[in-house]
Amino acid sequence: MPLRMRVHEREPIGLALRRFKKLLERSGIIREQRKRKYYEKPCEARRRAQLRKQSAIRKGKLPRPSGPRW
Repeated sequence: MPLRMRVHEREPIGLALRRFKKLLERSGIIREQRKRKYYEKPCEARRRAQLRKQSAIRKGKLPRPSGPRW
């Protein structure tokens, strides 16, 4: 997916650079690059997802799972 950004005539380079950074951030390219920078084992990814889910439950953002409590 190529990103295309047009720099307007007489636009300051700082402003164009800021627009470009926002474009990258919105497209998710930077997040994907950071995610792929180091290999993460599948078990570590599952563990991190489970911890994130438990944290959301504790903060009250997700309903508690119903079922038997041991």
